[in-house]
Amino acid sequence: MTKNNLLYLICLLLGQGLCGWAQNGYQIKGNIHGFGGQTLTLAHYFGADQYITKSIAKADTSGLFVFKGDEALPQGLYMLLKSNKQRTADFVIGKEQIFSFSSDSSDIINKMKIEGSPDSKLFYQYQQQVLGISNEIAFLQVQQKFRQDMISQAKINTLRKQIGDNYQRFVKENEKTLTGKLMAAGGEVLLPTPPKRTDGRPDSTWLFNYYRTHFWDNFDFSDERLVRTPTLQRKLDRFMQQLTFPQPDSLIQAADGIIEKALKGNSKELIAYCIWYLTNQAENPSVMGIEAAFVHLAEKYYIGGIMPITDSSTVEGIRAKVNTLKPLLVGKMMPALSVTDTMGKLRTLESIKAKYTVLVFYDPNCSHCKEATPVLKAFYDKNKKAIDVQVFAVSITSSPDDWKKYIQTYGVGEWIHGYDYSFRTDFRKQFDVINAPMIYVLDANKKIIARRLPADQLDGFMDYFESQLALEKAEKLK
Repeated sequence: MTKNNLLYLICLLLGQGLCGWAQNGYQIKGNIHGFGGQTLTLAHYFGADQYITKSIAKADTSGLFVFKGDEALPQGLYMLLKSNKQRTADFVIGKEQIFSFSSDSSDIINKMKIEGSPDSKLFYQYQQQVLGISNEIAFLQVQQKFRQDMISQAKINTLRKQIGDNYQRFVKENEKTLTGKLMAAGGEVLLPTPPKRTDGRPDSTWLFNYYRTHFWDNFDFSDERLVRTPTLQRKLDRFMQQLTFPQPDSLIQAADGIIEKALKGNSKELIAYCIWYLTNQAENPSVMGIEAAFVHLAEKYYIGGIMPITDSSTVEGIRAKVNTLKPLLVGKMMPALSVTDTMGKLRTLESIKAKYTVLVFYDPNCSHCKEATPVLKAFYDKNKKAIDVQVFAVSITSSPDDWKKYIQTYGVGEWIHGYDYSFRTDFRKQFDVINAPMIYVLDANKKIIARRLPADQLDGFMDYFESQLALEKAEKLK
């Protein structure tokens, strides 16, 4: 099963609700002036940027429509989508699933009226209150463009504090409701006054650590309904991308900590989502060199049998991916590689005597390779003597003629070139060459110091790496 199929399986099972909600059916009547003739979709969130459609209805000319079904909807935050898939409204759907609402397309939030759904009614009451205060702030800010005075700013500060106070009161008064839990989960951490540093300034490091430590305090990991909101994904992204250092050990510790909270919450849906999302993000990192986090999560939770929603084919696919990646992680010694050059001579990685080796796997007929080659050549010409760099270029094409023509066309005869005439090398499996070009940077001992590096980032990476080596050397001399 592919990764996309696994996502579909998770979506399907979570969309059905695995906790056995009563199957009493649902009937939601809507009336939105200005929506006449629209085909409307009712869907629940799955993360922040995906949704699962649960019902479709056609509005009559006056804007009346009905969503109905024989089985109860899985509880969570739902969106109302117009024919063009534009989201126009949200509803918190709890156990009460026979209700009605009405509004006007000119002002959906302020004109929304709910009957029969306590959670959605609370949701809109709060939004209407906040929107009213926000409009006051916006009016005062417009005035400030023409007249700066302390009174207007004082009013703005008071109104902003009012929003914060109202939020805290709302969450406390409605903590047992789904709406209250949803609002609490998305709220900010209340920060205490930090201790002072020796220079008398507030200790910002202490404050950051406090914020990070308490980041998940108001998120109920036992309530599977929060999977069907955008809040969980947004919090995961913020915690991993903004509050965690982008280095394998830090990312592993952070991900394990989140999954541990989910495991303690004992919600199969939350456990599955956290494991799936964190593993998927680690498999496709935005920062180079952190694939070790994916290997750890895949081994511990998928191969280790902790992931509750999966199947054997998915696990085997992940196992194969781990087996490929594990020997190719940053910090590992590059596996042996033997190919034949244009003169028929056997060339190996071990035989290259250079401080750095740029190992590039490419296809002469690949458009990306054609774009990257001039950039790589410029990098080589600049650095071959300055920092002792050699390029080992290995063609993965099945045509030796295309390979030789490529070398001549781009004038890269100085590089060490290789071709597998035996066709025994599985470049995808043995060297993770999924897309070409695939670039590794190796040190003098052929240890991997960078992988999957774009050609246009080689210069910047080598400057950084060399500067780090110089700093380490200076520290040792102290």
